[in-house]
Amino acid sequence: MTYSIKHLWYLLLAVAVLGSACDRPVNVFTVQQDKQLGAQLDQELANNPQEYPILDPAQYPVLYSYMYEMQEEILNSPEIKFKDEFEWQLRIIADDNTLNAFAAPGGYVYIYTGLMKYLDKVDNLAGILAHEIAHADQRHSTSQMTKRYGLEMLVAVASGNSTSEQLGQLASGLTQLGFSRADENDADNHSVDYLQSTKYACNGAAGFFEKLLASGQASTTPVWLSTHPDSEDRMNNINSRASEANCTTAPSQYYHDNGDNGAYAAVLATLP
Repeated sequence: MTYSIKHLWYLLLAVAVLGSACDRPVNVFTVQQDKQLGAQLDQELANNPQEYPILDPAQYPVLYSYMYEMQEEILNSPEIKFKDEFEWQLRIIADDNTLNAFAAPGGYVYIYTGLMKYLDKVDNLAGILAHEIAHADQRHSTSQMTKRYGLEMLVAVASGNSTSEQLGQLASGLTQLGFSRADENDADNHSVDYLQSTKYACNGAAGFFEKLLASGQASTTPVWLSTHPDSEDRMNNINSRASEANCTTAPSQYYHDNGDNGAYAAVLATLP
């Protein structure tokens, strides 16, 4: 072991202990490595259309144009850290049975058609999109990977000596990577912060949990036994954040232009 690697080894241990003691996230990955991992994962998903049937932007230009316009407005928030550094790609996965969206490092966001069709109010979709952007912008994935993987691999990553195979292994692991309660709460809070400067209601993400609760689809797992906060807690926390920020929770301009939320409804009609 060279002196520099030995030094790095001790440094990583010290950072890990300090981060644990201060309850702060630790991340040994660089921003460039976030971009590399996100790009590798994106390629893996594109190569697996059976499991991830991503809609082709060329076949759905209205849909993607609308979603990129929404994403760009959110990214224009002064709260975004890595607007210019990350790629900020958006993919829509054709699966009506899945109420989900997820983000990969480097600004890659994936939304299932099932979630879009479930969220019939544009503010709610904007809130979920802002939430996923927050996961990428706050670098939650690589923070979680720092906790999960062995010190040997992390030393290789932190020292810039990781192999393409190691990065590939890390990228593959992203699809099974879960976020902590703290990460989910952080992304919820940032969704409010990001939407403050947009035309969308800043508590838009709360609408998803409101609908789950109203329809009886919310998880009944006790919050202290669940990996994530339960739906009611998340809804209340988002609304509290919006109240503290004193930002508008009024429905966006689409509701005032058309009582049936027409602009967004027209986009949903283009989904397969």
